[in-house]
Amino acid sequence: MQANFLSVVLLPLALAVIMMGLGLSLKIDDFKRVLVFPKAVLIGLLCQMILLPIICYFIASGFGLSPELAVGLMLLSASPGGPTANLYSHIAKGDVALNVTLTAINSLISVFSITFIVNFAMASFMQSDQAIPLQFKKVVEVCLVVLGPVSIGMMIRAYASNFAEKLSKPVKIASASFLALVIILTIYKEKSHIIQDFQVVGFPTLLLNVLSMSIGYYVPRLFNLAKSQAIAIGMEIGIHNGTLAIFIALSVIGNSAMSIPAVIYSLIMFFTAAIFGYLVNMKNQN
Repeated sequence: MQANFLSVVLLPLALAVIMMGLGLSLKIDDFKRVLVFPKAVLIGLLCQMILLPIICYFIASGFGLSPELAVGLMLLSASPGGPTANLYSHIAKGDVALNVTLTAINSLISVFSITFIVNFAMASFMQSDQAIPLQFKKVVEVCLVVLGPVSIGMMIRAYASNFAEKLSKPVKIASASFLALVIILTIYKEKSHIIQDFQVVGFPTLLLNVLSMSIGYYVPRLFNLAKSQAIAIGMEIGIHNGTLAIFIALSVIGNSAMSIPAVIYSLIMFFTAAIFGYLVNMKNQN
């Protein structure tokens, strides 16, 4: 009953609220802004869509994770940045406009890139009789759950901006509350082996988180992007939409073990992001 409530009711509702909250913060201009700073957007997408899954693959392989945990970690790496990245970027003096644009574009592209990366991960880490690739029907389901609420939020923002402003704060509070509840219930559901899983995947998850933010910051700096843009990309890549990863693991794939990396990542990413924001803003950094 509890597992059914979590996967069938709470997760879709939580994801819908979070994605509608994202839509409330978006305008069509946010998508057009890619033409204003194409270099920054392309570098951000390169880090998010290509470098991060490659590094995640080597982490999962190098630590010898179980097939389910390895696929779960790859699923997490394929998930787009979370809306909270915008807040952390603002606090860390990042380019929030770039964050908003990257979140918008990543959320669209990830619907399809997640399918490719998860299918690749299943083929790589699981036996042929265990692997259940995401089928077209499941991809459509993810599209509806992700893009539907975003579209609704954007329509509210476009046609009732004052109402959208009033709705924004309670939706953010609800998003945070839902995420906390999802994490608590998932941990409770996996209580029989969550400690063991944490011992196994805790450090690989932390390493992925640290490398995500480091890649997101230093790769743009190598390409001479402004520090504010590098901070924005670092936050965007370091703070993932864990709820989406948990939803896909539980409700789409139907494997609760695959949700564990996303749960652990969601517990640590806000603390590491705060440390990251402090470090990149130390006076001796340029």
